[in-house]
Amino acid sequence: MFTGRTRSQLLVASPPLDDPNFDRSVVYVIDHNEDGAIGVVINRPLADPDLDPISRWEHSLTEPPVVFSGGPVDPSALIALGVTSTSTHEEIDGAVQIADRVWSIDLAGDPALVAPHFAGVRIFSGYAGWSPGQLEAEINAGGWIVVAAETNDVFGNQPADLWRRVLERQPPPVSWLANAPSDVNLN
Repeated sequence: MFTGRTRSQLLVASPPLDDPNFDRSVVYVIDHNEDGAIGVVINRPLADPDLDPISRWEHSLTEPPVVFSGGPVDPSALIALGVTSTSTHEEIDGAVQIADRVWSIDLAGDPALVAPHFAGVRIFSGYAGWSPGQLEAEINAGGWIVVAAETNDVFGNQPADLWRRVLERQPPPVSWLANAPSDVNLN
């Protein structure tokens, strides 16, 4: 039974996850504590995002330079994550450290002052959220596989096949799930 915390780890949707919001999704967990958990889906770039609210940041975005659908909760909320090129434990004005090289960035800040600290920035519209105990219950029910995150997972330039790539690098039998058909009824 899973009772731990998943901060700065990945949640990989187990096939088939019935919720279309999360089918074949990979979620980076920003925080997980006794009050619940929050994360962003990192493998769903939006086809036609509204870049006006973040146009000041567009030159800092990693490839692909688009907004990602971070999850079904509050799609009007924008969350930015930045990656430093090396590990640092120094404070960065306008940012809060989440993991070794991953930071949450305040989009209200001045990009000219904040962006130079980061090798790349990714912006998410909406997020995934869980109430106290909800995520643990979903993990215990088999809805999510918890795996270590690599920096390139969050900021890589090939988000479309991320779900499969993350599963393939896991030891068997988890790696076998990478080849699961989209519709198991057609197998």
